[in-house]
Amino acid sequence: MREIQSTSDNLEPIDTFVHRHIGPSDADIGEMLQAIGYKSLDELTDATIPADIRLREPLSIGEPRGEHELLGELKTIASKNKVFRSMIGMGYYGCITPPVILRNVLENPGWYTQYTPYQAEIAQGRLEALLNFQTMVADLTGLPLASASLLDEATAAAEAMTMCHRIVGDDRMAFFVAEDCHPQTIAVIRTRAEPLGIKVTVGDPFKIDFEKGAYFGVLLQYPTTYGNIERYDDVVARAHATKAMVAVATDLLALTLIRPPGEWGADIAVGNSQRFGVPMGFGGPHAAFMSTRDEFARQMPGRIVGVSRDAQGRSGYRLAIQTREQHVRREKATSNICTAQVLLAIMASMYAVYHGPGGLRRIAYRIHAIAEGLRSALKRLGHEVATDAVFDTLRVRPSGGKAQEALRQARERSINLRDLGDGWLALSVDETTGEHVISDLLAALGGREGNVRDLRRSASELPDGIARTSPFLTHSVFNAYHSETEMLRYIFALQQRDLSLASAMIPLGSCTMKLNATSEMIPVTWPEFAHLHPYAPPEQTQGYAELFQRLEGWLADITGFAAVSLQPNAGSQGEYAGLLAIRGYHRSRNDQHRDVCLIPVSAHGTNAASAVMAGMKVVAVAIDAKGAVDVGDLKAKAQEHRKDLSCLMVTYPSTAGIFEEGIAEICRVVHENGGQVYMDGANMNAQVGLCRPGDIGSDVCHLNLHKTFCIPHGGGGPGMGPICVAAHLAPFLPGHPASVRDSTVGPVSAAPYGSPAILPISYVYIALMGSAGLRKATQVAILNANYMAQRLEGHYPIVYRGRNGRVAHEFIVDCRPFDKSAGVKIDDIAKRLIDYGFHAPTMSFPVAGTLMIEPTESESKAELDRFCEAMIAIRGEIRAIETGKADREDNVLKGAPHTAFVVAATEWSHKYSREQAAFPTRWTRERKFWPHVGRIDNVWGDRNLMCLCPPVEEAERAQRIP
Repeated sequence: MREIQSTSDNLEPIDTFVHRHIGPSDADIGEMLQAIGYKSLDELTDATIPADIRLREPLSIGEPRGEHELLGELKTIASKNKVFRSMIGMGYYGCITPPVILRNVLENPGWYTQYTPYQAEIAQGRLEALLNFQTMVADLTGLPLASASLLDEATAAAEAMTMCHRIVGDDRMAFFVAEDCHPQTIAVIRTRAEPLGIKVTVGDPFKIDFEKGAYFGVLLQYPTTYGNIERYDDVVARAHATKAMVAVATDLLALTLIRPPGEWGADIAVGNSQRFGVPMGFGGPHAAFMSTRDEFARQMPGRIVGVSRDAQGRSGYRLAIQTREQHVRREKATSNICTAQVLLAIMASMYAVYHGPGGLRRIAYRIHAIAEGLRSALKRLGHEVATDAVFDTLRVRPSGGKAQEALRQARERSINLRDLGDGWLALSVDETTGEHVISDLLAALGGREGNVRDLRRSASELPDGIARTSPFLTHSVFNAYHSETEMLRYIFALQQRDLSLASAMIPLGSCTMKLNATSEMIPVTWPEFAHLHPYAPPEQTQGYAELFQRLEGWLADITGFAAVSLQPNAGSQGEYAGLLAIRGYHRSRNDQHRDVCLIPVSAHGTNAASAVMAGMKVVAVAIDAKGAVDVGDLKAKAQEHRKDLSCLMVTYPSTAGIFEEGIAEICRVVHENGGQVYMDGANMNAQVGLCRPGDIGSDVCHLNLHKTFCIPHGGGGPGMGPICVAAHLAPFLPGHPASVRDSTVGPVSAAPYGSPAILPISYVYIALMGSAGLRKATQVAILNANYMAQRLEGHYPIVYRGRNGRVAHEFIVDCRPFDKSAGVKIDDIAKRLIDYGFHAPTMSFPVAGTLMIEPTESESKAELDRFCEAMIAIRGEIRAIETGKADREDNVLKGAPHTAFVVAATEWSHKYSREQAAFPTRWTRERKFWPHVGRIDNVWGDRNLMCLCPPVEEAERAQRIP
């Protein structure tokens, strides 16, 4: 028998994580290094990254950790958070996540590890769930067109403001915001408006002088932040008389009982779907929503899911109106496309499916009945209570001017109330409000146990003119899955229509689809992190404070910067916040005129959109034949705009997938001409532990925590985009009404820390990997990319290479010649990869007709080889067309993807076999991923735009096998 060998230190943990996260074994790493001609990872690093930017000292994060030990340590930190029963309201409420949704959606990698559904044929599950979300929002708001989610209620309201401005289209530059909107919404709107030159007036909406004020729009809150339900018919009529738009921030649950905004004339509705089964999470992530009228479809921000048909005429879903993508419209885009919260929108839609219209009304009615019962009980106790019609929130002035004593008594009973000032309090009832909460609340306000029994008998109907009379959620999907058995089957039926990281590698360049480890995900649903209100008192959130402090320190160390803000809740928000910091810095120096932003033509499309949002003028900079920034053109543009130069936005490694040799010189040129350097951190997965943006010469860098630092993409959201800045920009990090940070720049997100509930994911990842593990992960990411590039080079030209012929963590293969030689387009290759069981790489970015491939460090050599073999096999299929062995029009690429319906049909008219279509390799016989639909017709879908659940008869007809 072989003896078990002891380690050098028997006290070391045996569940260390680095070798679990990094896919290739040390033996595999050795083989791959040998294949590309290097002896070690360090030798490959020296050959790839310019010496003048290399990190000289290791990161100071510490040694790699064991998973069990670290989770125990994090549990201790989490225990410092005190989970009180929240009655603060302000758009955030306790809710009950149905366990069937918690376990099978939020905690299920089959749902949280997909990418944005750009390949519609392998995203039909989440696209259907998002269509349900859109239908739910449209029905409840009474407006026929809804988007597939936005980031949070405050930013959705800001998007509504700019949408109103686009639609009105004249020279009016004033926007009115009702003073009883949520304070965080008002603050974010002010932030968004100022760089655009929009004047925001906050006041009483019933006293607006639309003629004198020259407003292009108005934002109302319904119900208001104080709880009252106002009738805005007259306000709407007066606004429309001057052709001003009306946007309404509203509450989906309240709309099951009160008149929807669309029925009283609103043009746009926004809000947060958080209380539909998504925990508060100290502020996020949650899915915001927007709905509007059909005629404004092309003015809506974000994404819209639409119904179309596939090549066989069967119904299928896809992202509609694709021309609004930022890589197409750039600075003319209506918004940043990366403003979505797909996973959370799916949870909210599943909540509506599970409860149905009847269940939602029962939940809402119970909340309303408790609120009315509390109103009666509090009046009997001698307190002054506002008499407005309400849904869930009451304003109370405790008798004897004892508001602060009431707050103290409530907190002693683990209840948080909202202090409105001037002796008034507000309290909000939610789905979790039970008898014990009511009893403790009344005791804090001088009541006794008997008051609860009295409250049980209290109820009050909403008055006529406010109560909802119209039906909602009448589609069968909201009326069929109310038992857990049926709900479970529906969730899994949709899950099986999506390709996720649980199925295969997703080799999307610039997207970094890497392992989202289970130990990283576990803390997300711990009550200590999930159930805190974002405006809970600081003494109750010390665990989060400690986590933030440590995470900010690590990110500062990794990037080489002095300060960090965790507030931006998407990469696009990080870009925007970084540009606002630069703008604030220039203004502090009386350089208000500096508004020119230089952007290389190869940059991410979100860069240009963010620059315009920040009030800047975009000037394009050329790239050279190697895909790097053309330094000569940069110098010329920087000199030309020297007096007005604000900044350069640059991605490093470049979007071409190479480490540019001249990056330090590029930064120097911009600084010499008075500008700042913003570095897009989308490609940080090639820098961590090897070089740092701050050392290179940039002034600010945003980080995509959903890329480099393992927060899962969730099918297109959540994301996190913190910004790291040099010391001179630290005073211009985003502030917040509820934050202690002093800043001249306002908030960019509704919550002070964006989406805190998912920050433990990145915390656990960094702590588990340690300094050495992070460095090795970066080196293996670079190795994997170079190994794949070498394997594919004889079959596909590599468009760009850096020093010594190396690529960074991603590379671009050229597919343009195949259009001429075989009539094969990039879409044909992407769809054929589905038949092989893979998601396509990034298509036509940054070069049209190419594929950008990023393997990440967490994919094994076997998986890399499997993908390479698929690509090589597809090249063989293209060659068969080129040589005449396969038909130019009727071939496996043009017919892809092949569904089970097509392959199993009685008739088969193609000139290639069923086996070649469906089972092109050995592994597809062993583990076949079947696309649910054939190739989707995007053009037909945009010409016949339908963005709600189709009628049952139509859906059934469209699903029949032709």
